[in-house]
Amino acid sequence: MHDGQAVPRRIGIIPARGGSKRVPRKNIRDFCGKPMMAHILAAAAASGLFDVLHVSTEDPEIMAIAADLGYPVHFPRPMALADDHTGLMPVLKSVVHTFQSMGYAFDQVVLLMACSPLIDAEDLQQAAALFAQVGGQAPVLSMAPYAVPIEWAFSRQASGAIIPVQPGMFATRSQDLEPRYYHTGNYVFFPTERVLRDGPVDQSGYVGHILPKWKGIDIDDDEDWYLAEALFRTLHAKKK
Repeated sequence: MHDGQAVPRRIGIIPARGGSKRVPRKNIRDFCGKPMMAHILAAAAASGLFDVLHVSTEDPEIMAIAADLGYPVHFPRPMALADDHTGLMPVLKSVVHTFQSMGYAFDQVVLLMACSPLIDAEDLQQAAALFAQVGGQAPVLSMAPYAVPIEWAFSRQASGAIIPVQPGMFATRSQDLEPRYYHTGNYVFFPTERVLRDGPVDQSGYVGHILPKWKGIDIDDDEDWYLAEALFRTLHAKKK
């Protein structure tokens, strides 16, 4: 019990299939001296938020590395959920159903993406606090501000010509435009009921937990990787 209320049971699920295409084996590739997924696992553990941390993978090497890090995989991901076309929600749902069959019950399900080396325990604690503030009913997503106004966006034709996506807005001063945000893909806090719903994924009613824009880097290629490593080293050098 805590403050007269039951502490919610919370599972953190780290999807880490072996078939990453753009950056091969990125979930376990060395990132500043550790396998990539080690960083989010360490942050989650340090946050003190989770009753269970589960790495969802079909890959034997990833299972072995998770075990070496102190997080043995409770059960493998079904191969039917390990292809390039399977979304994350079916994976979360499968994990929760399997744990339920083992006698576990969770109030909250947290998606933790393996390639989130800049996320720390405090980020997760703040997101959990926001989730509690909204009654644990509205999913909380990690968000970051766009580096430049989206009104300044252009599309590019094969000829090289560029066309403003929002004509007439490019000349507008940034301070006169409303800030816009995007989902960084690092974490989402869900009520378990939301994960287990049948039918299409409900994309309404989300709440954003705003991160600094430098934490919002999406690691999709080697250029992203090297930038993230530089940011990580700078951050940790300042903490020493």
